[in-house]
Amino acid sequence: MKLRLIATAVFGMEAIVAQEIKDLGFENVVVENGRVLFDSDELGLARANMWLRTAERVFICVGQFKANKFETLFDEINKLPWEVYIAKDAAFPVDAKSVKSTLFSLSDIQSLTKKAIVKRLTKLYRVEWFEETQETYRILVSILKDEVTVSIDTSGSGLHRRGYRAKGNEAPLKETLAAGLLLVSKWRAERPLIDPFCGSGTIVIEAAMMAKHIAPGLNREFDSEKWRWMDPEIWEKVRNEAKESVIEAIDVKIEGYDMDPRAIYIARENAELAGVADIVHFQVRDVKDFSTSRQYGTIICNPPYGERLNEVKEVEQLYKLMGKVFKPYTTWSKFVITSHDGFENAYGEKSTKNRKLYNGRIKTHFYMYFGERPPRQPKENQ
Repeated sequence: MKLRLIATAVFGMEAIVAQEIKDLGFENVVVENGRVLFDSDELGLARANMWLRTAERVFICVGQFKANKFETLFDEINKLPWEVYIAKDAAFPVDAKSVKSTLFSLSDIQSLTKKAIVKRLTKLYRVEWFEETQETYRILVSILKDEVTVSIDTSGSGLHRRGYRAKGNEAPLKETLAAGLLLVSKWRAERPLIDPFCGSGTIVIEAAMMAKHIAPGLNREFDSEKWRWMDPEIWEKVRNEAKESVIEAIDVKIEGYDMDPRAIYIARENAELAGVADIVHFQVRDVKDFSTSRQYGTIICNPPYGERLNEVKEVEQLYKLMGKVFKPYTTWSKFVITSHDGFENAYGEKSTKNRKLYNGRIKTHFYMYFGERPPRQPKENQ
């Protein structure tokens, strides 16, 4: 079956998601605000869910149209081929989003969408009542400036739920964003990596999963696995491919430090669940004691932001300390995500470049300080 898929993305991460999609071999890739559209089929649907590290969810695009009246919305949704996807005993809850649009009542959009789908399926299936006792097709109606996109969620729970974070500490970084930071930094497994504010270990674990080529979706389930029109052999094939691609033996230097012993305990547990405990090292250590003898490495971290007024002075002192502690390591590249607008002043150095990203609902900047490049190795004489 030909499918038009939508991978949703955190604002600022769309280009990274699009590159992942292209790297997986998908075609007709179109980048929009908060999402990336691409062509696929059932096998591609499973692969996208299994392998996309930075996308939030994967949807099937059922239809797109313009609507500024409820009558138009009802008629256009009623015209869509729902019978291709939804069996007569399947569940199909409806969710809605509306931004800068004439139709803004989410409850009205939801109820009208449900009625339009029911009307079409009633006529085709010749039933008056839908039990909705079998597999689930979560429908999303998104309206942006009166442009409507109707889609079905193939993922279920968000793709950031990799299955390894049994516990988290306060204000955790989502796995998808952590993976995005790593991809933006262009870190490679040959370079040492340290997160000096590792918390429950998300950046470190995502890096280790990349190094071992562990598919982010390997240890979880997806709604579309239960869909009867999806051949179970497709999911079996994709899971087997993912299992076979794991690199068991790899020499990497990936470390996480945190001053909170409980956070380090949780990070170690999470690494065990993720299957990367053998290649990561966690240690209780304050950032003021940061040191390393290695060269040409990467520091990536998500330090405290100081969101509350009484914390601002405290975090500015912390950023100043970071600038002082990291400065001697000229061969290391440093990457810091924070919502604090005065970060560069406190850190004591202007970043090489920065990128605006959203951590949940918090607007942040990802500050990048590029270190010295390693000298080129002389080519051996032929």
